[in-house]
Parts: sequence; structure tokens; C-alpha cells
Amino acid sequence: GGCAVSVSCLQESALFSKVDYRQKAAAAGRIPTNYLRRELGSTDKEILTSRVIDRSIRPLFPGGYFYDTQILCNLLAVDGVNDPDILAINGASAALALSDIPWNGPIGAVRVGLVDGETVINPTRKQMSASALNLVVAGAPQSQVVMLEATAENVLQQDLCHAIKVGVKHTQLIIQGIQQLVKERGVVKRTGQKLFMAPEEIVECARKLASSKIYAVFTDSSHDKISRDEAINKIRLETEEQLKEKFPEAEPYEIMESFNVVSKDIFRNLVLNEYRRCDGRDLTSLRDIKCEVNMFKMLHGSALFQRGQTQVVLCTVTFDSLESSVKSDLISTVVSGIKDKNFMLHYEFPPYATNEIGKVTGMNRRELGHGALAERALKPVIPPDFPFTIRVTSEVLESNGSSSMASACGGSLALMDAGVPVSSAVAGVAIGLITKCSQEKGDIEDYRLLTDILGIEDYFGDMDFKMAGTNKGITALQVDLKLPGIPIKIVMEAIQQATAAKREILHIMNQTLAKPRPNRKESGPVVETIHVPLSKRLRFIGPGGYNLKKLQAQTGVTVSQLDEETYSVFAPTPSAMHEAREFIGEICKDDQEVNLEFGAIYTATITEIRDSGVMVKLYPNMTPVLLHNSQLDQRKVQHPSALGLEVGQEIQVKYFGRDPTDGRMRLSRKILQAPATTTLKTLTDKNSIVLGGAVPQTSSSSH
Repeated sequence: GGCAVSVSCLQESALFSKVDYRQKAAAAGRIPTNYLRRELGSTDKEILTSRVIDRSIRPLFPGGYFYDTQILCNLLAVDGVNDPDILAINGASAALALSDIPWNGPIGAVRVGLVDGETVINPTRKQMSASALNLVVAGAPQSQVVMLEATAENVLQQDLCHAIKVGVKHTQLIIQGIQQLVKERGVVKRTGQKLFMAPEEIVECARKLASSKIYAVFTDSSHDKISRDEAINKIRLETEEQLKEKFPEAEPYEIMESFNVVSKDIFRNLVLNEYRRCDGRDLTSLRDIKCEVNMFKMLHGSALFQRGQTQVVLCTVTFDSLESSVKSDLISTVVSGIKDKNFMLHYEFPPYATNEIGKVTGMNRRELGHGALAERALKPVIPPDFPFTIRVTSEVLESNGSSSMASACGGSLALMDAGVPVSSAVAGVAIGLITKCSQEKGDIEDYRLLTDILGIEDYFGDMDFKMAGTNKGITALQVDLKLPGIPIKIVMEAIQQATAAKREILHIMNQTLAKPRPNRKESGPVVETIHVPLSKRLRFIGPGGYNLKKLQAQTGVTVSQLDEETYSVFAPTPSAMHEAREFIGEICKDDQEVNLEFGAIYTATITEIRDSGVMVKLYPNMTPVLLHNSQLDQRKVQHPSALGLEVGQEIQVKYFGRDPTDGRMRLSRKILQAPATTTLKTLTDKNSIVLGGAVPQTSSSSH
């Protein structure tokens, strides 16, 4: 495959920085299937890949760098064997390293799979289909970790740790290659570009004015999120006014940033030196957790997960037919191997969750990324043969911490409440990091890991380490850093700390609901199968699909064909299925069929005379079938009346099976006028449309 990466940067200060990864249909040798036949908006896969690239390169920009920077990764060719997203990360790294933009790279990225217990570097798509692990590792020079993203089939902790170590080792080869390329090109980074840092003089003044007040707020554990923010903002306004008087020529951002630097230093020193957190917990303690299930009786499943004072996530589960599964577009299937999926988790983060107002629009990149992480955490425990499409919605009612991991916890409880036979409960937790770096080399001298971080600990900290899994293993991992890399040792410790916290959360969740409910709710959907013999398919479907359309419109059921003679009926409620049964029974009530023998002669009764032929019945409750003029006599007949045929008259006809396309009987009177000897048959045995999945047994006709 091939991927073109371009980097552009404005010389003026701004706050726009974005990565865009675009899949091109031409790269896969296809034409887009939409109306305009061209690439339109970004797909979910493109957005999620853009986020992975962004999270890999952003930590290596120098502090105070606020210039418009855009990275475009366009897919030029794809071989259908290897996923191109790793190529895009390495391409972005190479493009930034070869540009004059200040950036402390390069980085290297690899994908690590776990096939039959063996780690595989950059596995092919076929190998990934059999892999228990999908781990993306982005590494920096000196075997530092920059970004991790993993989906796992309940992988053991030691297997994940080994995969990370192997992945980091192989990233160094890519880094060396890019460094060699930079050396050959003689790249010179731009100099003299202003970095938006707070002047030391203003920072020291702010420290004298506000440090004691800020310290008092951060050490008062009685504050909740809102009261703490209000107290800090009050100090901020007072301090900024005093700084403006002392430094009238200072830029507004210098005043604001000076206060931020002081607040950050005090907060971090509390953790590093005093082992204190602003809410009074020690470094490894969880916040108080409360769980509720079956919040709304009418919903298929629901759960409320509350962690601490302010984090509340409402998760609901909805079942629908398999026809409602997410259909992948043609290009995504060819380029990335994405298939239809019948489990999805949608994450919603409204403005009121953080006590703000804002424009409520469609799903943004952040919501898509957080929802995808929680979905990856839960997907490994969903049974693959579940007869419904499952949609979990996670609505964040109030947030002060990792709402994506709370969504995994709440989603697990909601699934069990809905009666989904998950293999195990899933819980997730976020681990934070506070570091102390040396002034000379910038190496980490000391650090503290924090369990179950608050929003402010994420804001002032250096890492957001999210891990989810079951009691047995790990199902999802996502690591974002603000540092240009951390040693593998810290990552291993974070995994260990997250595993201990995960087990503690699962213990609390199990006290509310320890295992899936044995049955789904009575108000939930129902699926049944219908056996429709080929001979009855036209009767069941109706002309132009009329009967099926009417059935779906009147009862709300969804009918889908499983094979030639079997249909699946999905009903949103048991009452809808009852209506569907009555409807099907009504249209098929007179459609009993006897087992007819090919080539046998039967007595038919004329029920109607038409211009094209006569309608006949072979037995009383049969739906009349047309005996065409061409099959009435050896002579050419324009109208049945020419032969003196009348309604109620009995005639002899020969049976020639059914039309394979529409199931209509093929009868002939004409053939009997030729000399032949055949036995007249009598009719027995019934065969009809059966609702409920039982396939009728065929018996032979008797003489």
C-alpha cells in the first residue's frame, strides 16, 4: 500500500491543529457507490484513525507551540492484505521530521497481534482475523512509549505486557530509518519562532500573590468539582487584576498562563511531595461507586453508574432485528476489512454534563472516540450468535473523570439487565500520572500514579491511561500522554494498578447484578422463523411484495429471508408477533396443499371463465390456478367458451409440477387428448406454511 502525507503550518498564532486521514476509493480500485460517485464526508474509521495519528504525534510538539498545523494523510494504494493505518502514522512522523516545523520526533508505530499465543508484528488482515489482540504501539527514541491503543479478546495481563515490550522494540527500527532520512536530507528546523510561554518574572509574581490561596483550595477535600472551580476562578480573577497593574505591557495570554503555571505546580507538588489528592483520597483509592439497574421498566435494559460526587452515566440497551445492524460501505470493506456489526455503543456528552451551555450538534470526534473505546471494551463478551442487533447508548449526565470507562461499566450492567448472556462482567478505570522531570535533560526523576482520576487530575497530569476488562483479562486499552514519551516500566506499573482497581470495581458491580438475567424482559422483542414452501412463496409474499409490505406496515414486524424456504420474523413486542401470526394465518388459511404426483391425472373443477383460460381447483380449499387457453385443447383456442366449458364443470388435467421461479402449478388438458395410459390419482396429505421454525415432512401420495 501507499500513503501520501502532507504537513502545513502557518507562521501566525492560532489554536487550530488537526489530522485528517482519508481513504480514497481509487486506492482500492473502486468507484464510490454514493449518488455523486465521489468521496464525501469522513467515515467513522477515518475519524478514529485520524485521532490515533493525532494522539501519537501531538505530545512531541514543544510547549507553547500554538500555530495552525494540519496533517493530511491520503491513501494512494491499498493491497487488501495489510491495514494502512500504521503506514499513515509512520508517514505523518516522517513528514513532520522532514519539515522545518519544530517537533521533537520522530516516532515509530507498529501493530502487534497475538496469534496462537505468539506475538506477530504488523500482522496481515487474515492473521488479524485469528488474533486475540489488536495493539497499536507508538514509540519514541530510547524505547519510550508515546501512545497505546488496544482491543483484546480477554487477553491475560502478562501477554499484553509482553506484546507492548515487543512492539516498542520494533518501533525503534522505524525511528532509526526516519532519523537516517532526516540526516541525508540535512533538515534544518525553523528558528526564531515565538513560543507562547509565560515569562518567569510574571510567574514568580503570581506565585507570591496566589500560591497560599490556591494551596488552601486544593487541600480542602470538602470541595466538589463546581465549588472548587468557582473558588479557583475567584482567585484567578483577583490575581490577574493585580498582575495587569504590575505588568501593564504584558500580553493577556502571558497573564493567564502565569496563573495556570502556578496552579499546576501547586497541584502537582501536592501529589508528588505530600501524596495528597484534592478530594482527600490516597493515590490508589477509588471514589465511592453506586450502581442501579432496571431504571425504566419499558426499556429492554438500563443501568445507572455513579462514581464519586459528580460522575453519572445512564446506559440503555435496545434490541432490534439483524437487519438493523451497521452496514459497512464498499470502500471501507476493501480498504480496512470492516464488516457489518450487530453490536454498537453510542456515547453522548451534552454540555450540561460539565455545567456549561453549548450548541448541541451531531456527534463530534471526541464522542465518537470515547464511544468506540467503550464499545471495544464490551464487544469481546457479547455472544457472536445473539439473534438481535444490540445498541447501547451511554448518556453522560454529569462528568468529572473518565466517562468512557464509566460507560463500559454502565454498559456491562445494562447488558446483563437486558438478559444478554455476556461471558463476563466488564469494568474500566482511568490511571493518571504526575511526574517530576530534571531541568537539564528532561528525564523523569520521580513520578506518582493515580487511580481513578478526576477531571482536574487529567487536566494537570501527564497521562490518561484507560483500561477495561473482566476478572480474567483485558478487553480494551487506550493511553494518551502529554509527555514526549514515558519508560515501559511506568506503563507496566500502570497496568498492574489498573488491574487491581478493575477487580475492586467488578466486586462492587457484582453486588448489584452478578450475572445476566436468565430471561429477557416480557416487553422485549421476539424472533421466530417461518417455513414457506417454494410453492407457497408467491402466496406469502403477494404480488410485488404486497403482503409482506402490508404485514410490516400494520404490525411493525421486520421480515427477512434466511434461505430459499425460511424467513425470519422480528417483532418489537410479543403483541406485535401475535398480530403477525394472525395476519399470516389470514392470508394463508385457505392455502392447504396436497402432495401431488408429477405426471398424474387429476379431476379439476372450473371456478371461473376468463379470456385467457379457466381458473380451476383440484380440491375444495385450494386457491384457484389458471389453466391457460394454450393448454385446453390440441386446437388453438381463443376463448374457453369455444369448447363449451362452464363454471362448475369437472375436467381431467395432468400435473407437471411447479414453475421453479414463482411456484405456480403447471397443468395441462391438451396433453390428455394424445393417446396415453395413466392412473387417476386421489389426494391426501397436507403441506402448508408453518410459523415457528418446524419444517414439514413430505409424505408420498396414495393411489
